[in-house]
Amino acid sequence: MSVGEIRSAEVGRAGFEKLRGSFRGALLRPGEEGYDEARRIWNGAIDRRPALVARCAGADDVAEAVRFARGHGLPVSVRAGGHSIAGHSVCDGGLMIDLSLMKSLRVDPGARMARAAGGVLWSELDKATQPHGLATTGGIISHTGIAGLTLGGGLGHLMRKHGLTVDNLLAVELVTADGEQLRVDAESEPELFWGLRGGGGNFGIATAFEYRLHPVGPMVLGGPIFWPIEETPRVLRFLNEFAPEAPDELGITLGIAPAPPAPFVAPQHFGKPLTGLVLVWAGDPVAGERAIEPLRRVAAPIADAVRPVPYVALQSMLDGGAPHGRHYYWKSHRLPGFSDELVEHVMASIATAKPPFWQLNGWAVGGAASRVDPDATAMGRREPGFHLNIVAGWPPPDPGGESYRAWVREGWERMRPHGEGVYANFISDEGTAGVDAAFGERLGRLTALKDRYDPTNFFRLNANVPPSDGGAR
Repeated sequence: MSVGEIRSAEVGRAGFEKLRGSFRGALLRPGEEGYDEARRIWNGAIDRRPALVARCAGADDVAEAVRFARGHGLPVSVRAGGHSIAGHSVCDGGLMIDLSLMKSLRVDPGARMARAAGGVLWSELDKATQPHGLATTGGIISHTGIAGLTLGGGLGHLMRKHGLTVDNLLAVELVTADGEQLRVDAESEPELFWGLRGGGGNFGIATAFEYRLHPVGPMVLGGPIFWPIEETPRVLRFLNEFAPEAPDELGITLGIAPAPPAPFVAPQHFGKPLTGLVLVWAGDPVAGERAIEPLRRVAAPIADAVRPVPYVALQSMLDGGAPHGRHYYWKSHRLPGFSDELVEHVMASIATAKPPFWQLNGWAVGGAASRVDPDATAMGRREPGFHLNIVAGWPPPDPGGESYRAWVREGWERMRPHGEGVYANFISDEGTAGVDAAFGERLGRLTALKDRYDPTNFFRLNANVPPSDGGAR
C-alpha cells in the first residue's frame, strides 16, 4: 500500500463520511475515479499520493478541510494552479486542499478592480479584464495560478510600468490554520497584509484576491527578437546597460534556449540555441517603436516578431515551453547585472547543456517595481537587476534526470558568487538556505507573523518560515 492508502485507512470511513456531510465539493481517496488526475501537478517529476484530495467548492469547504486535517493530524498541501517547482501543491499521506474548482471572477471596470477566487488561472483573469482594456501584473505562463504567484510577489511583463502583482493587491480573503475566515487588507490587518504580499502560503489559504487594474490592451506592441547564440555576450552586455534606464513601459524577458518551431523562426534554426528577448510595451505604440529600436541594433537578429498583438496572446506566448507533465528542475539567482565574468558563466552553461529541453530565462527588474519602498511588502529585493533561472526539462521515460539536475546545479554554482538572493517562488530544493536568501532581513518580521497566525507550522509545504519555536506545540 502507498503512504496515501495507509493514512486513508487510518482516518477510517466514519471520519470521511462525517466530512462528506458538510463538504460541498468533491472528496477523492486513493483508488477512486478522478484521484490520480487530481493529485498530478504541473511538474511531472513530483509523484506523491495524498490520503485525501478535497476539491473545494468555496471558502467554507476550505475551512472545513483545514479543521478536518487538524482534527486527524494530517499534513496539508494547498493546490491552486499547481505550478510550484518543488511540488508544494501535493503531499504524501496527507490532505491535499484543492482550490482549482474555485473560479469566481468579478470585474468592476469603473473602479478598475477585480475580485478572483483562489483557483483562477492568469489566462482566466486576463480574459475577464481584457474586454475592458484592463490588466494587472501577472505571470508569463498563462496556466499559472494567480494564488501562488501573487503570494510570492508576482513578476510579469507589466511590472516595470505597474509594479509587481503584490503592489496591485488590494485585499485577500484568507482561511487561517484554525479554520477562521478573514478579510485581510491594509486597513483591517496591516501587518498580515504586509506578510501576504511576498511571504507565500505561510499564514493561511488565500481563497480570493482583489486587484487594482490598469489600462492595458486589448492590443499592445510586443513579441520576441532572436539572435544567433554567438551574439549572446553582446546582447547580455548591452542589456546590462540598457535595462536599468529603459522606459517604465517596456517589459523585458530574457530567454536562451533551443529555437522552437515557431512561424517567425526560419526552419534551419529549429532546435538550435538562440538568445531572445520577449518585449512588451505598455504604452503608446509609436513611442514603443522608438524605445525598442536600440535593441534591434545590438546585433543582426535572425527573427524580429515585435508588432501590435493582443495582450492575451503575449501572456500565453511562452506556454509551449512549459507543458504540464514534463519533468522539471531549476535553480535561480537574483543578480545585480551581467558582468563579464557572469556572461562567461552563462556561455559555459550553454556549451554544456545536456537536457532535451533547457533554458536560461529571466526578467529585467526596474521601473515602478524598483521605486516601491522595499519595506512596504515582504517581497524582498527590488532594486534594478535581473532574475535568472537555469531550467532543465525532460519527458517522463527519460532516465537521465540526475545528469540534467547536475547540469543545473553546476551552472547555478558557477553563478553563485554573483547572486544576491532568490525570488521566493523560484526556490526549488535549497531548503532553509533558500528561504534565508529569499527573505533576508524580513525573516524576523515574518517569523513574528508565523508565531501569531500559525504557531504549530500547520502550513509548512511552502517556502517555509517556521515559527520561532519550530512549531513543536
